[in-house]
Amino acid sequence: MRIVLSNIGTFGDTNPLVAVALELKRRGHSPVMAVPELYRPKIEPLGLEFHPIRPNLDPKDTRLVAMVYDVKKGTETGLREVLFPVLRQTYDDLLDAATRPQRADLMLLGELNYAGPIVAEKTGIPWASYVLAPFSFFSAFDPPVLPPYPKLARADKALPGMGRAIRRVARFVTRKWPEPVYALRRELGLPPGPNPIFEAKHSPWLVLALFSRTLGEEQKDWPPHPLITGFCYYDADAGNAALPAELEAFLQAGEPPVVFTLGSAAVLAAGKFYEHSARAAMRMGKRAVLLIGDDGRNRPSVALPDSICVTPYAPFTALFPRAAMVVHQGGVGTVAQCLRAARPMLVMPYSHDQPDNARRMKRLGVARVIQRKDYAPQRVARKVSAMLEDPSYAQRAQQVGLQVNSENGVKTACDALEKLHAETREALRR
Repeated sequence: MRIVLSNIGTFGDTNPLVAVALELKRRGHSPVMAVPELYRPKIEPLGLEFHPIRPNLDPKDTRLVAMVYDVKKGTETGLREVLFPVLRQTYDDLLDAATRPQRADLMLLGELNYAGPIVAEKTGIPWASYVLAPFSFFSAFDPPVLPPYPKLARADKALPGMGRAIRRVARFVTRKWPEPVYALRRELGLPPGPNPIFEAKHSPWLVLALFSRTLGEEQKDWPPHPLITGFCYYDADAGNAALPAELEAFLQAGEPPVVFTLGSAAVLAAGKFYEHSARAAMRMGKRAVLLIGDDGRNRPSVALPDSICVTPYAPFTALFPRAAMVVHQGGVGTVAQCLRAARPMLVMPYSHDQPDNARRMKRLGVARVIQRKDYAPQRVARKVSAMLEDPSYAQRAQQVGLQVNSENGVKTACDALEKLHAETREALRR
């Protein structure tokens, strides 16, 4: 089959899609990656067909990243200032990818591609959707942490029915956001359809939950036809999964370090994270790795001892199993790699799904949480030291890691896509 895989988001959002595309290619299918131009250098060397879609994301726009990760207005900013202003262009680009040079047999769409379901409706191409974290389902029975209102989720245990209240709050706050989606549908002669933020993003045929059951189980208010697959891992750099030589030498020279990272997007709005992390490591006398990204401003100003290694990037798959624990922002891709490596974590969430992921990791017994406003050297040193000295975190991480590694997210997802293709093809024959 020819299948278009499309999403708009960070590297962490896109990497699971790459993992699925590579397996589909291995199985003899023709995957087409329809993602922003930013990802072309990372995808084309893998031998995958690439088709750019707008918006044209600027990885160096730290001002915009900081706004998008604002705990109060971040999600609204991302939609109203990044995605919706170019919604028509996204639609045109994806329509082109889905119909030229030949019509696709199937599409797999991420939840941030609001034009995707409209393309599927206009062309009649069957489609599946995917989400990366339980947060995306906004279940009343497993209520998420809403970044602007974190205390609502904590109230759920004390006040039965709070989950439904949380969902109503989310719908009320976002009620005006999707107007550009409705406007595009009117322009194309389509009825308004379901709410784009809550229902329309989910396929009526198949919804792939590309996360582990350790994060969440099916709920009765999830959309129809969900499938929890397990995590889908890919974090190589254009196919290169090796550690930088200087990092490899550092790891071989001593005990496992504490790794400090902000993933692929929050690293652009790091603030004092790396400065405070370096000072915390020195206060503890621990070896540490700082993954600071490409922004030179993230390099700590304090003179660093040989016990701290600073490098822009390293594949988590190769690094995390050799760490003592990981301090990170709570993105689901980073969470997945920590669980896979069976390593405890200290989570400092920004916004979006990160506070919810952090709560789930704490609930699993593999993590502690620290808020951004509290992230200071002394507090970080105290929390990290306490976790390293308490064997229960490492033991629990090993237990959860066994379950996570028993799941095969890529195989399960690709099997489901092949089944959907066979079913829709058979339906057309009838």
